[in-house]
Amino acid sequence: MVDSHTHLDLTLRDRGVDGPATVEESLQRAASVGVDRIVQIGTDVPSSRWAATVAAEHSAVLAAVAVHPNEAPRLDDLDEALRQIEKLAAHERVRAVGETGLDHFRTAADGHEAQERSFRAHIEIAKRCGKALVIHDRDAHDECLKVLDSAIAPGIVVMHCFSGDEAFAMDCIRRGYVLSFAGNITFASAGALRDAVRVTPTEQIMVETDAPFLTPVPHRGKPNASYCIPVTVRAMAEIKGLPVEDLCERLSETSERVFGGWAVAG
Repeated sequence: MVDSHTHLDLTLRDRGVDGPATVEESLQRAASVGVDRIVQIGTDVPSSRWAATVAAEHSAVLAAVAVHPNEAPRLDDLDEALRQIEKLAAHERVRAVGETGLDHFRTAADGHEAQERSFRAHIEIAKRCGKALVIHDRDAHDECLKVLDSAIAPGIVVMHCFSGDEAFAMDCIRRGYVLSFAGNITFASAGALRDAVRVTPTEQIMVETDAPFLTPVPHRGKPNASYCIPVTVRAMAEIKGLPVEDLCERLSETSERVFGGWAVAG
């Protein structure tokens, strides 16, 4: 099984009393419950550089690099940051550009122009580098689709931590996007998310933690980590009416198609 989107750097920082203390311990604990591969996500130049380094050092890790939408308006030199991201995106163990997109929840209207400029630049980086594009979309569903449509999105687009309803899921599915679901599908209030899981074809679905955030029930309140993925997968299997083993196989196949193999060449 693959954790298709996690932040090991933040997980280690916010690990709490019982959380893993090192990258190695994090990977070992995840592997012990069958989560043997992860995608480490960058959110700015330093964390993207760290993600690429960790992926180069650990065969269980691939990386994605980007300037997060909420970071873009805060930068004094966004163009230079984007140049650094493109350099990192060329690394072999970096398999995606993201998370990028739009966030109209945490960023006020005066930051939306910088967010969109950054988003469009990341789309072009993904296309030039031949990498998947990982989307952060918060309170900006229609706006994200408009940008992706007008900019002509790359061949593989992942809607990270999908947060829409069934109708928005169908809009994304028709475009061929991959929908990645996190532990919040287990929340009592997440009926619309569960409807979205139900209608998403298995060849267009992945699972993630977004750790240390969105810890699934019954562990809610503690920092999330990759070893919690089985809880979310079991919930997804129940929603879709599939045996857990079958869903694991399909989720893994989709992750390999999106990010490529984890094996180190040579």
